[in-house]
Amino acid sequence: MLMGNSDNAVTMATYMKHHFSFVGVKTPERKAQSKALLKASLTVPLPEVLSQIDGLWQREEREYQYVAIDMALINLRRWSLESLEQLVPYVNDKAWWDSVDAWRKLFQEYVKRHPEDRETVFEWFYGQDDFWLRRVGINLQLTAKADTDTAMLTKAILADQATDEFFIQKAIGWALRDYAKTDPEWVRQFIAGHPLSSLATREGGKYL
Repeated sequence: MLMGNSDNAVTMATYMKHHFSFVGVKTPERKAQSKALLKASLTVPLPEVLSQIDGLWQREEREYQYVAIDMALINLRRWSLESLEQLVPYVNDKAWWDSVDAWRKLFQEYVKRHPEDRETVFEWFYGQDDFWLRRVGINLQLTAKADTDTAMLTKAILADQATDEFFIQKAIGWALRDYAKTDPEWVRQFIAGHPLSSLATREGGKYL
């Protein structure tokens, strides 16, 4: 059980627009309190890890979802493509930007380690009805630098270029801004050649 502070809980719930309740434990302390649990997860069979992740996820307070994602991340080297896919349904369950972007990091880091599976992982998110899933697809290649598959990035962005959803347009801008650190000319030409939203254009062009 996580031990928190009631004043912190109120502040954290307010910051997250009261979508969730909180124990009131901030990130450094949460990591300290869950360190032993996470370390122990490295020594148990993956089906048990998946069960522990689900148990944490089902708890009411938001910090337990963070610990669930931390557990998935610490076991990154152990996931197969098949076991990783079992974690996809959590992305748009209890979804808000904090958990969605944290899950995205798991899939992003897996793809970096297994580039041969990038297309398969991308297809788990591309074209889905739920915009939170599509957000992961758009931002799947963040920090990939020169290894970025620009055809895949283009496909993800163009499918949602006219979507009237803040978190999608923000994701498009984020993806372009990140890749601009590697190939600013490609991003410049992409923005010039496609009718993107003002938000995506502004965010994507910050480093140009």
